[in-house]
Parts: sequence; structure tokens; C-alpha cells
Amino acid sequence: MTVATLLDQFRTTGARKLSAVGIAAATGAATLALGFAPGTETASAAAAQPAAAAVELSVRDDGSALQTGSLREQSAAAFQKTQTDAIAEERKAEEQKAAAGAMAAEKKQAHQQAEAERQASEERAAAQETASRSAARPQAAPSYPDNLDGWIREAMAIMEREGIPGSYEGIHRNIIRESSGNPRAINTWDINARNGIPSKGLLQVIPPTFAAYHVEGTSWDIYDPVANIVAACNYAADRYGSMDNVDSAY
Repeated sequence: MTVATLLDQFRTTGARKLSAVGIAAATGAATLALGFAPGTETASAAAAQPAAAAVELSVRDDGSALQTGSLREQSAAAFQKTQTDAIAEERKAEEQKAAAGAMAAEKKQAHQQAEAERQASEERAAAQETASRSAARPQAAPSYPDNLDGWIREAMAIMEREGIPGSYEGIHRNIIRESSGNPRAINTWDINARNGIPSKGLLQVIPPTFAAYHVEGTSWDIYDPVANIVAACNYAADRYGSMDNVDSAY
């Protein structure tokens, strides 16, 4: 009896499975001998049982044979496990790579921040050192020309420091009226001269007034142009509010 005949019979009878042992008997591929010598029957049966358990055929609805059984299931399970393990390993490697990348980026950012803070600290220290040196270094006094314009400007710088009001125009106007810009000018004919205290200098200040309104840091020489201007403007500020308000003898 051939395998095809057996399959036809099982389709006809509704049976769904036949063992590999039966197929082997039908085809002559293997023979189950029950009449062996004593002691061999058990060995033959034992040898046949694993074969039957290892491979099993199922009949599909269309009559074709489908291999099933423990070997196929174990192979499929082993393959599935291999695939699952491979995917898990790949995922684990990707996670480790991502974690390492994140750690490296964080470390780089921390290093950059520390470097920026170090540079900022060095720049602040350098700026402070420069400021300290500048403060410790004596500042050169500004230079003014030795003429009427220079005298007025130097006097105004001192007046600004001392809080004495007065403009360039007001000072210049009164100087021209009082002395025509001559720092050695002296009045020998007015009442002050007759009283022995003649007016002197650019703004024609009498000695008592010059002494009373002299500004510290300027010369005590009444003919000194800068000292004369500053003392006269100090007096005018006290009496008239500013030299700008003086338009005649004061």
C-alpha cells in the first residue's frame, strides 16, 4: 500500500493523522518485527517510539501532508528565541549608545560652561587690575595755552570742581571791560586806589576781596590770571549769583 493510498483512505474515513511508523511500514522503508528473538523486541519498539514522537504528519484539508511534532515546534521556538534575543541585544546596544552619547554631550556642555566661567573670571580680574592701576596712576593735569582763552578755560575747570557758577562768555566780557585782557592791569585813580587798595589783575579785584574769596589750590599772587579769575568769580557768585550777572563795576 502506498502513501497516497493511505492518505486517500484517511481522507475518506476522516482520520487526520498517521504516524511515520505506519508510513514506513507501507513503503517498505522500515519494518516493525514483532517476532524477534527475546530481548530484541523491546529494543526495536524503543527505537521506533522516538522516531514516531520526533516526526508526525498531519493531513491538510486538501489532502497534502504537513509535518508537525516536537522537532518542528522546538526548531520554531528556538528560531523565535534567537530572533527575540537578537532584537533585544540590538535594542540594548542602541540604548547604551544613546546613553553614552547623552553622557558625552552633558560632559562637553559642563566643560564649555566651566571654560566660559573661567574666561569671564579672568576678564573681570584683568579689568579690576586695569582700573586699580589707572586709579593709582597720577593723572596728568590738562594743559592750557598761556593766553586769555587758556586762562579762562583753566579757571572754569577749577570753578566747576568747586561749584562756582560762571560761563565763558560772562567771564570774557567782564575781563575785556575791566582790563582789556591784561593780567598786570592796575587801577590807580578810583576810590580804592585813593584808599590804598587799588584794583588789580584781569578782573580788577582789590587785595582784601582777593584774600577773602581766594580758592584753595590757586596761586596767592593777585596778578596770577587764573587765581584772579577764580577769586573774582567766587566773589561775584556770592554777591550777584554769577559773574554772568555783572555788567559794570562791581
